[in-house]
Amino acid sequence: MFGGGRAYLALTDDDLLETGVTIMAQPPGKKNSTIHLLSGGEKALTALSLVFAIFRLNPAPFCMLDEVDAPLDDANVERFCRLLQEMSQSVQFIYISHNKITMEMADQLIGVTMHEPGVSRIVAVDIEAAVALADAV
Repeated sequence: MFGGGRAYLALTDDDLLETGVTIMAQPPGKKNSTIHLLSGGEKALTALSLVFAIFRLNPAPFCMLDEVDAPLDDANVERFCRLLQEMSQSVQFIYISHNKITMEMADQLIGVTMHEPGVSRIVAVDIEAAVALADAV
């Protein structure tokens, strides 16, 4: 996810039944000793890296992600989207996003609109059908 660096998990105690796990992540060019020294985007990428590693090890039928791309800059959003597309071959991703780059790579968009005050309406767009319609015009 970082395009380099290193990360690992470490047990906090010798007793395997009571131990915790420490997540160590070091993005390229950073020498951090605590998670508080990472930016919001780096913290988000670290968490996403752990989630995706777990899904690679033991895939589930679907994964729901809520605004995980919000703290990321455009370069990291693109990296996130490439990994999401790659992993979507084995896992169905349902994600909530307001990021234009993330929405552009989706196969289907579902949104809520309020055409008139107090009346919400669900709107769905099949991207392939929309592209075919645009090409026909």
